Amino acid sequence: MFPRIDAKVAIPQMRALEEEEAARQAALLGKTIAPPAPVVEASPKITIDDFAKVDLRVARVLTAEPVKGANKLLHLTIDVGEAEPRTLVAGIAEAYQPEQLVGRKVVIVANLEPRKLRGITSNGMIVAASVEGGKPVLAGFLEDIPVGARLK
Repeated sequence: MFPRIDAKVAIPQMRALEEEEAARQAALLGKTIAPPAPVVEASPKITIDDFAKVDLRVARVLTAEPVKGANKLLHLTIDVGEAEPRTLVAGIAEAYQPEQLVGRKVVIVANLEPRKLRGITSNGMIVAASVEGGKPVLAGFLEDIPVGARLK
């Protein structure tokens, strides 16, 4: 009765038509629309055992200050629910002022080998999302969650 539709051809055509219609409607309403999000290639697959090795934890930023001589780095002291606070160096200074971070709950990778950056030992890594050429955006929580909680 009807010819079979090839999805590989039809789906891109439908997306193009959808974008054209959205632009037409936006023009009628005097609005501008944001460009579509870039397509991101998936990383190679890992096993659940590989994922289980990464210790993601909730931490609260206690102090934050610029690292001297580095435009992108902040020196953070964080509470991750351990006996002593940890020190981190994070490349987020272009996106966040130190005062924006104090008291904020963030996600860190807690089991990375310590590494010296600009003479400061960084004991973990803060988790942030970013797009090519964009500024980092810290991962956070809408609900209250205790410091030290593990992400699974």
